[in-house]
Amino acid sequence: MLAEQLLRLTRRLHRIQSRQLEPIGITPAQFRLLRTVASYEAAPRMADLAQRLDVVPRAVTTLVDALEASGRVRRAPDPDSRRVVRIEITDEGHATLRSLRSARRAAAEEILAPLTADQRAVLGGLLSALVDGMPERHC
Repeated sequence: MLAEQLLRLTRRLHRIQSRQLEPIGITPAQFRLLRTVASYEAAPRMADLAQRLDVVPRAVTTLVDALEASGRVRRAPDPDSRRVVRIEITDEGHATLRSLRSARRAAAEEILAPLTADQRAVLGGLLSALVDGMPERHC
């Protein structure tokens, strides 16, 4: 029963987030990639992104293509190896991230609306225990 509830909640959160991201013109997967690119100090390689996102490199290529077409990232040559391509976030990408963070907060607020502040604190503690107690996956 608990597993089913978690799955239903996850699907609901995904639907709400998708609905709020739609006006911005980005999918949840593109948002995740954009957030990941922004988390690097130096522009990552496609292989770095695939590994961090735990997806096949082809999936990253498709996401980068869409984000590049919308002006949110750009491919840049690696200064040390002409065979390597780096992915850089653009000013448009940074602006999109700011908008997306707001949409994400709104989605979370919609999900959490039925809970009191105390219930939210308890839920936060329980989720932290679950996330922190999960073993790392190594591919």
